[in-house]
Amino acid sequence: MPLLDILRYPDPRLHRVAKPVAAVDGRIRQLAADMIETMYAADGIGLAATQVDVHERLLVMDTSEGRDTPRVLINPELVAASDEIVSGQEGCLSVPAVYDDVPRHARVTVRALGLDGQPFQFDAQGLEAVCVQHEMDHLVGKVFVEYLSPLKRERIKTRLLKQARELLKKSA
Repeated sequence: MPLLDILRYPDPRLHRVAKPVAAVDGRIRQLAADMIETMYAADGIGLAATQVDVHERLLVMDTSEGRDTPRVLINPELVAASDEIVSGQEGCLSVPAVYDDVPRHARVTVRALGLDGQPFQFDAQGLEAVCVQHEMDHLVGKVFVEYLSPLKRERIKTRLLKQARELLKKSA
C-alpha cells in the first residue's frame, strides 16, 4: 500500500468541501487502507480524505493507546453534541509542528458507514471526540488554525510558507 502525500496548510485544496461517497467499493476500501497506513507513518491519530487531496467524505482515526484499532468513517455526520465545551491543544498533519487550543464539544454522537457499507453510530468523548470533530472539519474545508486569531493564523501561514521555500532550495 502506498503512502499518500499529505497536503500542507495553506494549500487551497484543504478548503474544498468533500462530496458524499457514492458507493463503498474496492476503490474506497483501498483509499481507506492507504490513509490508515499514511496516518500511522506520519504518527497521526486521524486523517481526512481532503488532506490527501481526495474530496470525498471519508476519514480514518485511531485514538487507542496501542495504536492498533483504526476506525473508518464514511459519510460521517454529527447527530448529537454536548453543550459542554472543552479546549485543548490540537495539532494537525497538514499543519506540522503547530499546536494550539481549540474549543470542541466534550461529547459527540456520530453516525457513519463502515467499510462494509453498513451504517453504525457511536458516542465519543475525550480525545476520540476531539479527533472526530477535527477530522470532520476537514471534510467541510476547515483547518484547525481557523479557530485561532487572524494574527496567529497569519504567523503560522508565513512560517510554513518559509519552511516550504527552504525545502525547495535544499532539494534544487
